[in-house]
Amino acid sequence: MTPQQVVLVKDSWQKVVPIRDTAAELFYTRLFTLDPALKVLFKGDMKEQGRKLMTMIATAVNALDKLESIVPAVLDLGRRHAGYGVQAAHYGTVATALLWTLGQGLGEAFTQDVEQAWVAAYTVLASTMQQGAGTA
Repeated sequence: MTPQQVVLVKDSWQKVVPIRDTAAELFYTRLFTLDPALKVLFKGDMKEQGRKLMTMIATAVNALDKLESIVPAVLDLGRRHAGYGVQAAHYGTVATALLWTLGQGLGEAFTQDVEQAWVAAYTVLASTMQQGAGTA
């Protein structure tokens, strides 16, 4: 990621934070629309799952300029997700749902540059998770 992409992700995330509960609901609705089979991977309260997702994204966004500090945690997250049944192909579906959600939440502020910055951030994090899962 370029320094400018880090700034774009961090700045745009600050616009999502106030609507994080709605964003989480939009994300999971879109994810299950894209692939209804994924719903069986989620056994708990979806509001709580949404809070966990938003916390994880916030942690990753805050560490984008010092990614090495979260690599061990991201690798572990990938291992845990593999244990939940997440497969390599699911990462693409998650990316699609995430970008759609950001587009809905940010509206006109979700410019092509912002989208490309999020793609770069997601690619780094997802590939690290897949390494942890042993699927990269």
